[in-house]
Amino acid sequence: MSKYTHPYIVIFYLLITFVSCTGIEKSDTVYFGGKIINPKTKFVVLYSNNVVIDTLELNDRNKFLGSYNHLKEGLYYFEHGTENQYVYLEPKDSLMLRLNTWNFDESLVFAGKGAERNNILVDIFLEDENEKKLFYQFSNLKPKAYQRKINTRITDRLITFDDYKNNHPKETLAYLKVLKTALIYPIYARIERYPISHVFVSKKLNFPKLDSSFYEYRKNIDFNDSTLMYYTPYARYITNYLYNATYALGHKPMMTEFSSDFTVDLLQTIDTKINLSDSKNAFLKRTVLDHFLRKSSCNINKKAFNTFFKLSTNAVDKKLVKNLLEDNKTLHKGQKLEGFAISDFTDHSISIKDFTNGKNTVLFFWRRANISKSFIDARIPFLQKKYPSLNFAVIEIDGNSDNRIPNIDIKNQYYINSKTLEKNFLTSDMHRTILVNKKGIVENGYAAISSINIYEQLQKLSEIN
Repeated sequence: MSKYTHPYIVIFYLLITFVSCTGIEKSDTVYFGGKIINPKTKFVVLYSNNVVIDTLELNDRNKFLGSYNHLKEGLYYFEHGTENQYVYLEPKDSLMLRLNTWNFDESLVFAGKGAERNNILVDIFLEDENEKKLFYQFSNLKPKAYQRKINTRITDRLITFDDYKNNHPKETLAYLKVLKTALIYPIYARIERYPISHVFVSKKLNFPKLDSSFYEYRKNIDFNDSTLMYYTPYARYITNYLYNATYALGHKPMMTEFSSDFTVDLLQTIDTKINLSDSKNAFLKRTVLDHFLRKSSCNINKKAFNTFFKLSTNAVDKKLVKNLLEDNKTLHKGQKLEGFAISDFTDHSISIKDFTNGKNTVLFFWRRANISKSFIDARIPFLQKKYPSLNFAVIEIDGNSDNRIPNIDIKNQYYINSKTLEKNFLTSDMHRTILVNKKGIVENGYAAISSINIYEQLQKLSEIN
């Protein structure tokens, strides 16, 4: 594992000198700041798990700084524009970062107290990203050969871990756990995904036969670590394990969408394996929603939704899903789309009937609380380029003209006040894509731009005369 140092980067040098010389380091105050080159917005947001800790404004030199007196040691993450990255903080840290948004992760470096820890985590992240193609190629190997390759990678990464631990005898146990997770769990996640990846890459119809040693490492896994559940390497491993464990119940490989029985079994696997209430509810909600959106249609898997309502204990999640089911009863194929208006970023209102008249149209409704702008920012331009004849509208639910998505033409961005709808079809807060032909007739009332099925659906829409 390569470990880069950046001696030429001294961010907020005066601040760090001040902290060191005045004795403030004797307190538990944590300083977190830095400089953003080519900023996308005027602020940086710091999170703990999924809770906002602070919103830090950039000054006229694109620098920011926050101080915190009661911050607990652990993982946090910061967000700027549509991208984010993790930081590890503990009392007395004075962590400063520098990044260029044109190359967000690759340019990110840290200075100050706590910098070495965080630079190593970034290096691990980048190395793992670079190895994705390699691991994909491994998936074509037979189980024994795959195991040999994987075991070599694990050994190499454990050497990196031991080297750091031996060279930092005073390092906290909490950080060492995060470091080991960052190094090893991406590999564990790939092991759990190997059976389905092997089927996909080798074009076979059945899973490979595996002996009992293949998952030997599982006996050392804590599936309910609350300190790591929001950390991507750990969360991705847990997700892959849950799917793999469900497949092991006897299901055949599924590529485009999941059967009703698989979804029900997965929900029950989550209920059995995940003991942390918040995490269990989050997995249950994500599963039932993801599997619905994967279909990219109004078809409802009633058995799966009933299982979700039985197992989830989160009232807010249940209300969202109930609203989704009610929304899904509206605007089915063959119905005329009319009776409401959308507003452009000059605050000009246009009726949906006029907007879709004579144009095969993709209406993407979204709310910022339930889908990231970064996903929309990447996905919509891709689909626009792939299907240039289609008329795209990205419509924020209860938004305004201040919330523009950077890489999407402003002429394609709109907002809508859901309270003005005579019959509200957007009550769940979930994103919804409606495909409308040039006569204003709905072709698909609940498509999903994230689904692999969307390509065939958009192709058919583009061919309608």
